[in-house]
Amino acid sequence: MIKQNEKMPTGELQELTSEGMITHNTDELFANKKVVLFAVPGAFTPTCSESHLPGYVVLADQLQAKGVDQIICLSVNDAFVMNAWGKASNAEHITMIADGDASYTKLLGLELDTAAFGGVRSQRYAMVIDNGVVTNLLVEKPKEFEASKAETVLASL
Repeated sequence: MIKQNEKMPTGELQELTSEGMITHNTDELFANKKVVLFAVPGAFTPTCSESHLPGYVVLADQLQAKGVDQIICLSVNDAFVMNAWGKASNAEHITMIADGDASYTKLLGLELDTAAFGGVRSQRYAMVIDNGVVTNLLVEKPKEFEASKAETVLASL
């Protein structure tokens, strides 16, 4: 698993925007800025939709006031699902990123096999990335939701 003070691995992630599909190179995505990246096991799932994403939507301005340039939500879903989930959640200040095949999540060592529920997904976590380097990593214990909350991240900045 990636650790604090390590550089983010190089990979590709997708985002569907009003201009079309974008494939982000992660070296460029995380370069020269402070990013809060949080990951969820699945779009439109209960804790993710009722608590995790909404917390970042509500606190986006406060995170930005603490020097965060970009807030990214990542899930092992396709970019169409992530875009629809962002729209349904009023997440206009959150970049909704897809890791459709879980390849980037596996590079991070943060995959979770949910078996018949949904296959390989992401663990629930949040991290602060400063110019491509992880400065804070908050990985949830199984079946918990505390470490990766927007409030926890905000308090850590």
